[in-house]
Amino acid sequence: MSKFIQLHLLTSYAPSNLNRDDLGRPKTARMGGTERLRVSSQSLKRHWRTSDVFEQALGKHIGTRTKRLGVEVFNQLCELGISEKQAKTWAVAIAGVFGKGKKDGLEIEQLAHISPEELAAVDTLVKTLAAENRAPEQAELDLLRRNASAADIAMFGRMLASSPEFNCEAACQVAHAISVHGVAVEEDYFTAVDDLNRGDSDLGAAHIGEAAFSAALFYSYICIDKELLVSNLDGDVELANKAITALVEAAVKVSPKGKQNSFASRAYASYVLAEKGDQQPRSLSVAFLKPIIGENQAEDAVQALQRQVENFDKVYGACADDRYSVNALEGEGSFEQLKAFAAD
Repeated sequence: MSKFIQLHLLTSYAPSNLNRDDLGRPKTARMGGTERLRVSSQSLKRHWRTSDVFEQALGKHIGTRTKRLGVEVFNQLCELGISEKQAKTWAVAIAGVFGKGKKDGLEIEQLAHISPEELAAVDTLVKTLAAENRAPEQAELDLLRRNASAADIAMFGRMLASSPEFNCEAACQVAHAISVHGVAVEEDYFTAVDDLNRGDSDLGAAHIGEAAFSAALFYSYICIDKELLVSNLDGDVELANKAITALVEAAVKVSPKGKQNSFASRAYASYVLAEKGDQQPRSLSVAFLKPIIGENQAEDAVQALQRQVENFDKVYGACADDRYSVNALEGEGSFEQLKAFAAD
């Protein structure tokens, strides 16, 4: 079994606003002295783990990220006939297992990634407390689980500040996607018309606004430590392989949802290179330190990526034991074989 699996993707988006900053504009970053479009790793991971691809592939092995566990427990206790005062006290105690509670509130202060087993344990405890009409005992609040079967926790990790012994180190590292070329963020000036305005007295628009957008060909990089992933899943190699397959498909096919209805920004990766081996991983972003300029950006980007792979190998020796690629620009390779290669 190879320790590291690396994925390098090139994905092109027409004008869109995939991932917005605090001003509602597409996120950017400077690289190689040039302004680039950017999609944050947080956005990418969120959309992958909540996608239909993950749901269909992993089903019951997906965790829940929330601050609202206490609220859910409180509502459930109330529905089971417990008084609001008791329900709040018990809900705060249960939610407090997963994080420090907010003052005088039911929510915890930070998002906690909770596994299906932990949620099931919470549900069982809540029903027991309601049936016996009593507060939880300290021993019953042992709700956290090590090496749970939540594939997304195993891949992307979790941090519980109040219970660090139950932290999980992420087995999958995801870089911010970055455009391989310079960009200029533009503004779309738009108007909306009132359907009931016949133009008898007011010929103006009912609404006027602006929306920022840009188009880009993105380079994305993912590194999976398979040994750590298997360890995080308590040695379940079959589940680890399912998780890797789901991640590959999501990374290739699932787009961020920012302004999706306005831009229909759906895209599959045009080129994917998968690498396996025990060698120390490395990103190929340096291939685009000099921005791609010209009318054949996709083809030029693929060539730059392949050239950088060869140059790293020349200088450092083989940086991977095996490689497989698909090129949708040329109709080369098989996506099914790519998934099998990554998970095998």
